[in-house]
Amino acid sequence: MEEELNYVTVTFNAAGIATNEQPNDLAIIYEQVKTGEHARDTDPVIPENNKKAPLYTQLHLVAACLGTVCIILVLVVIALSIYFNKVMSEQHRENTNLTAQNLLLWREKTGLERQIEDLTKEKDGLNWTIGVILEYENFAVNTHCPQKVCKPCLDGWVLFQSKCYLFTQHEFYSSWRKWKDSHNECRKTNADLVVIESQEEQEFINNHTKAYSDVNHGYWIGLSKMDDMWTWVDRSNFTVAYWKTEKAGYKTSCALSQPHADPLANWHKASCDMKNRWICEQRALVKESDGSSTLAI
Repeated sequence: MEEELNYVTVTFNAAGIATNEQPNDLAIIYEQVKTGEHARDTDPVIPENNKKAPLYTQLHLVAACLGTVCIILVLVVIALSIYFNKVMSEQHRENTNLTAQNLLLWREKTGLERQIEDLTKEKDGLNWTIGVILEYENFAVNTHCPQKVCKPCLDGWVLFQSKCYLFTQHEFYSSWRKWKDSHNECRKTNADLVVIESQEEQEFINNHTKAYSDVNHGYWIGLSKMDDMWTWVDRSNFTVAYWKTEKAGYKTSCALSQPHADPLANWHKASCDMKNRWICEQRALVKESDGSSTLAI
């Protein structure tokens, strides 16, 4: 730094010797010079460290502010985390409750659907039974429903696919019947000679018949020739046939099932006046299903 220079004017007398008359003025001038120098000398020199002190103070203030902000942010994060965990816990609890409610509703719905299904089956069964009863002119309740419990079939009849079958077992020729008389015997029990509609039914019949007398005899079925056409007694369509291969004889207008022949080829064309056993068929009083095979009234 450049030093300041102070100039002082000193006055001397003509002889080169200071007069005694001016000591005060000189003293004043000298005093002023000393005072100026003293003032210059006493001007404090600011150290470099002291000059930087304000900068350090500002940095400390900024750091303190940032620290405070960081603490606030940490507290906010902690608060948000606690709130988020609380919300998630409540959501999980609500989801659990909803899952339990949905499971309960599903079980109730399943139970109701099963009840509806059971009631529908029961209704269909009742409608079936009512339809069968209406086919009778005089329905014998005590015969079909002993002790107020209705069975699908009468005693001695065999149940198959919601139908009842009677396979006559008469041993003597006097009890055998011609085709028309056999049909009349079936009608007495509100039945008809059997109408075979499927291979399963054909096999079922073959399994419940047995050979008797000789190979020419068998069991009358509900098939006969009318107007030169083979026709079932209920006028249903003639869809399946299990005829034997041999040629028919004279006046062969009725069909006979012969147990000794091939199960799927045992229909024999015979004379309607021939006496044989027979097979009756009627609808079961109680419809065959997965449930009970009886009906309480």
